[in-house]
Amino acid sequence: MSFPVLETNRLRLDQLSKEDSNSLFELFSNNLVVKYYDLEAFTELLQAINLIEFFNSRFEENSGIRWAIRLKETNQLIGTCGFNTWSPKMKSAVLGYDLLPKYWGMGFTTEAVHRIVKAAFSGDLSCGKLNRIQGDTVPGNSASESLLLKVGFKEEGIRRQSGYWKNQFHNLKCFGLIQSEYCEI
Repeated sequence: MSFPVLETNRLRLDQLSKEDSNSLFELFSNNLVVKYYDLEAFTELLQAINLIEFFNSRFEENSGIRWAIRLKETNQLIGTCGFNTWSPKMKSAVLGYDLLPKYWGMGFTTEAVHRIVKAAFSGDLSCGKLNRIQGDTVPGNSASESLLLKVGFKEEGIRRQSGYWKNQFHNLKCFGLIQSEYCEI
């Protein structure tokens, strides 16, 4: 099964490779990027290499997918997005994304998420045609909540203390998008 390459007007979404290690390290060593993540900021390049291997193993096992978000003009990696998990049997997936702070507020993540949602709902991915995509945010992450709402997700409620990382429990605000409700841009 070949990794699906997706494009938008400004972006190319493709597979992460070992050549992306330095860029991925820059992304995940930034405290602003990992503020709401279930991991600490990276301190070693090996952590980025291992994350690339982990993301790619999910695709090989057909349990998820993570794309590099690249600027079309320069091929520069500016973030990642994808489905942390997916269940072909349940026709559902859980969304995740991140972006270098200098590109925040420019609509790049919204553009990328729209593209992968469209691919998932049209059946263009190895998981088959999905019916539901879920996105979870930590309350207070207003930028992420805003992105999900722009794409068409509906707030479904708070799952109390359903996450545990950085030595504390976290409430998660659940957002859901159903294929029949999705309107692509």
